[in-house]
Amino acid sequence: MYFTKGNQMNELKDYVRTIPDFPEEGIMFRDITTVLQDAEGFALAVDSMLDAIKDVDFDVFALAESRGFIFGSAMAYKLSKPIALVRKKGKLPCETIEQEYELEYGTATLEMHTDSIKKGQRVVVVDDLIATGGTLKATCELVEKLGGEVVSIVALMELCGLEGRKKLDGYRVDTVLKYEGK
Repeated sequence: MYFTKGNQMNELKDYVRTIPDFPEEGIMFRDITTVLQDAEGFALAVDSMLDAIKDVDFDVFALAESRGFIFGSAMAYKLSKPIALVRKKGKLPCETIEQEYELEYGTATLEMHTDSIKKGQRVVVVDDLIATGGTLKATCELVEKLGGEVVSIVALMELCGLEGRKKLDGYRVDTVLKYEGK
C-alpha cells in the first residue's frame, strides 16, 4: 500500500525511523513515532492494518496497552466496532481477570474487565509490534478466559528474529511490515 505525497510515492516502511544500537548495541530499533507524527503515514498504517484483516468476520477489537490503543482505536472507529482494553495490572477500575506472562528478565501481568468480552464474541487482537509474542499471547489467553474467540492478531510490525510468531502458533497472525533480526 502506498500514499502519494506531492510527486513522491511513499511506502509505509518509509515512515518508520530506524535507530541503530538502541537500546543496546546490535539492536536496530524500529521507531513508530515517525509514523504517528505524519498524518499520511498514520492513515497508511491504519488502512494497511485494516486491509490485512479485510476478510475477517469479527465483533470486537481487543487492544494491547499502549500502542495497540493508538492503532486499534482508529481501526475500530473506521469499522464502527467496539473496543476491549488490555492493560497492565492495576490500571482498570472494575472487576478484572489477569494473565501473567514472561519477560526477558521476570514477569508481567495484563488485565481485562470481566465484562469486556462476551462469550462467543469473535475478537481481533491489535498491537503495534510482534517481538517475542508474550504480550499478544497473554492477551489471547485473556480473551479466551472470557469466552471469546481470537480470529486474528494484527500488528503493524514484526521483528522476525525474535520468533514471536512461534509463541502465537495456532492463531491467525497478520503483520504489515516484517523486519529480519531483532
